[in-house]
Amino acid sequence: MSIASDTVTEKSGYKLHIVRTDKYKTNTLVLKMKAPLKKNSVTYRALLPYVLQSNTSKYPTTPELRSYLDDLYGAGFYVDVAKKGEYQVVSFTIDIVNEKFLSDSTPLLEKAFALLSEVIFHPKTNGAEFDAKTVTNEIRSLRQRIQSIFDDKMRYSATRLVEEMCKDEPYALDASGNLQDLETITPKSLYTYYKKMLAEDEIDLYVIGDIDESEVEELAERYISLPERVPAQLQRTVGKDVVKEQEIIENADVKQGKLNMGYRTHISYGDPDYYALQLFNGIFGGFSHSKLFINVREKASLAYYAASRLESHKGLLMVMAGIENENYKQAIEIIHEQMKEMKQGNFSEEELEQTKAVIKNQLLETIDVSRGLVEILYHNVLSGQNISLDEWFAKTEQTTKEEIIKVGQKIQLDTIYFLSGTEVQE
Repeated sequence: MSIASDTVTEKSGYKLHIVRTDKYKTNTLVLKMKAPLKKNSVTYRALLPYVLQSNTSKYPTTPELRSYLDDLYGAGFYVDVAKKGEYQVVSFTIDIVNEKFLSDSTPLLEKAFALLSEVIFHPKTNGAEFDAKTVTNEIRSLRQRIQSIFDDKMRYSATRLVEEMCKDEPYALDASGNLQDLETITPKSLYTYYKKMLAEDEIDLYVIGDIDESEVEELAERYISLPERVPAQLQRTVGKDVVKEQEIIENADVKQGKLNMGYRTHISYGDPDYYALQLFNGIFGGFSHSKLFINVREKASLAYYAASRLESHKGLLMVMAGIENENYKQAIEIIHEQMKEMKQGNFSEEELEQTKAVIKNQLLETIDVSRGLVEILYHNVLSGQNISLDEWFAKTEQTTKEEIIKVGQKIQLDTIYFLSGTEVQE
């Protein structure tokens, strides 16, 4: 089975990725801007895409911009800010109907390029600063998004685990930014940072759909013009050794305790044993047939939810469980037990085959939408590798039980974080 892959061309100041496929009814443009996570810029980067998507010099109000999208047969336009390893990535996405399916000959792909160019290069400004009202509105919205993390205790406890576990590392920063820095941002300082971002970020433009490559090349030349740059790259590290496990218990007004455990795997995306790590996580806690789900939630009835997930570009494995406060010690014991079982290879060939099938299905589901395909392809930009989806499937299929056991030997518990509703009984 061959999956669509990207043809990459170096352009002035960015890389153009063209993915020709007739899998989707729409054409999609995704522009990604990547820079190392830094305390002094994290909140600027969290705010900026929302200011840019609000209005432009040509469409000075949000209703005008949205109305224009409606005129383009209901085109979709989204922004996103994410943390990928120790990078912060800002994305701009436009989904537009493929003009081949229309009776009239509106050049929709060109209009999508023109709109992306308008949003990124022609924001609404008052000279050398952003429109003050727009910035004020978006600061208010971002403040609410940051505060909502505190209200969602599941997300809050996951955030707190990362803050404690990665205390002196950039990964401790949240991609949404922080409230203190938000108070200091002005329309002028945000505009200054915007100029810096355009000049220094690593920029990748993906164009996906049933498209003509030469037309895309020509449109990219015409609409996307950036200065040459040498983007900042982080040293690829496999994570620091755990000297001493730490345990942090916080009290809060919660009905249900939130237990989060963080492990260092010393493996990240692009490493030869990454596929074995994915399977390890899948059998351990990634899916509904996993050991954590069956033993902590089903058999022992200790948790409302129990699962694990990987942070592929930072090499972390995180366990999340919702438990009654009095079950704290017992839940940790059973999680330790499941980890020990995994490291000793106490899982069946059937569990391994089932996990391989679920991972494959999950990847296929992800690429069912063009934005999902971009996320998969973008792993290569983040890791400096060039791994195709076909290779990912093949390597996963070929992974043996022995390789999974070997991966388990590298995994170290670093931090236990518990958000408790009452005092925990020692």
